[in-house]
Amino acid sequence: MKKLAVLALAAALLVTGCSSSDPSSGTDGGPPEAGTLRILAGSELADMQPVLDEAAKATGVKVKFTFTGTLEGAESLSNGSLDGKYDAVWFSSNRYPAGIPEAAKRLGNQVKIMSSPVVLGLSQPVAQRLGWDKSAPTWGDIAAATGKKEFTYGMTDPSASNSGFSALVGVASALAHSGTAIDAQQISAVTPQLTQFFSAQVMSAGSSGWLSDAFQRRATGQDPGAKVDGLVNYESVLLSMNSSGKLPQPLKLIYPSDGVVTADYPLTLLTRASNDARDAHQRLTDYLRTPDVQRRIMQVTQRRPVVPGVQLGAQFVPHDLVELPFPATQQAVDALLSAYFSKIRRPSRTLYVLDTSGSMQGDRIQALRSALAGLTGADNSLVGRYRQFRSREEVTMLPFNTAPGQPVTFTVPEQNPQGELAKIKSFAEGLQADGGTAIYDSLDRAYQVMEPLVAQDPDRFNSIVLMTDGQNESGSNLDGFKSSFASLPAAMKQNPVFTVLFGEGSGDELTQVATMTGGKVFDARNTQLSSVFQEIRGYQ
Repeated sequence: MKKLAVLALAAALLVTGCSSSDPSSGTDGGPPEAGTLRILAGSELADMQPVLDEAAKATGVKVKFTFTGTLEGAESLSNGSLDGKYDAVWFSSNRYPAGIPEAAKRLGNQVKIMSSPVVLGLSQPVAQRLGWDKSAPTWGDIAAATGKKEFTYGMTDPSASNSGFSALVGVASALAHSGTAIDAQQISAVTPQLTQFFSAQVMSAGSSGWLSDAFQRRATGQDPGAKVDGLVNYESVLLSMNSSGKLPQPLKLIYPSDGVVTADYPLTLLTRASNDARDAHQRLTDYLRTPDVQRRIMQVTQRRPVVPGVQLGAQFVPHDLVELPFPATQQAVDALLSAYFSKIRRPSRTLYVLDTSGSMQGDRIQALRSALAGLTGADNSLVGRYRQFRSREEVTMLPFNTAPGQPVTFTVPEQNPQGELAKIKSFAEGLQADGGTAIYDSLDRAYQVMEPLVAQDPDRFNSIVLMTDGQNESGSNLDGFKSSFASLPAAMKQNPVFTVLFGEGSGDELTQVATMTGGKVFDARNTQLSSVFQEIRGYQ
């Protein structure tokens, strides 16, 4: 039980963005260099590069980033695989590694650099209709409005992104009305209101950045998905969207009157860092906290300053925010995440279009079997535990080679899911490689299979995952798929395809498929297929 609780607590340590590397797989920050900090960071910190380039000129300290999801980073921190490979970590928050003994003992000097609360961005007409342009609602007011379908919104998956988890914590804490951190018993009491709140969520993502981009594409008609009224995201992301000029009109930022949860971005030295790294960390953090640089960070990233006396920009309204408490116990974190996936959020439906052609023989088909089996619970790592198939989820497997195979659908029950998960694992382990590669006939077939499922039960997150290791050899080509996709009913066009590059798969064609359908490309050519399948789970 203790191990489960620690894993649950660590699951909350999440950050937006996709991993550009997996630190636990052997990739590291490179050899130590004088004047260089090797930092493992959340990918959202990429927007700090202009400030860090200026810092290098002013201080002589260079930053070498390796980006990762913080869940993956937390596991690497805890198991010691970062020792000697990195000098520092820079996540959105250090609230959670402090509660994981093996991770906490590796966290050294922590210096907060900037902050950004998680808030609601809503279209101006909807905000005006609800009266929230003049008076801030509570989270309870927002939950009541979403329960009545007054508006729809997108939010990141709390098992893959800090903004999503912060929103979940914030809503739950505010609805509990306790004034203290929510506990496991209170979570049960607020589950009906949380279910109301999440009933209006129509977009999910593993990355705040991808979520905002998808929202912008939908708002401007570049994405076939239905338009969404708002986003729950970092204030900095919403302000950046407003200032980009890419939206038809700016979003109204809603700051719930009963509080928010804020990311504070501590640049954290690791305890085993060298003396050179300690000196570089000191020089860099001192520089980043100077008033002029704090103002520069506001300008570049739209995050708030953390140094007293630095005046906030006019875009940061209101200036004073109520900070909601985080869960105080590991059991509360576990209960909150478990309730979210098993009871609160809308369930998902995923159709996997799986290449089993002859080129997949050997290690490749085994990698596919292992990746799918890992999603049934066979992968007991920290990441694997929170990215497996979930209760109430509908999963369809459609293997293909020269032609699409027979689709098989599984529905994971809310109670005692182990039996159905075992069936999925058995199916995955029975996949065999042979024949040619009919990518687009199989993708057409996927939409045909999904259409009656959606009609029968429309209240799900729907997506298609296309994984192939080669070029299309049989049946229709990309142009044929484009034509068939254009003829689909509007409701079916709103189901995105997440494409997986593997082996010799055509990056150009799979990118076109993902873009056309409102999906995303994931690259498994230089990393484990199982890691990529886990990453996709944050978007389903």
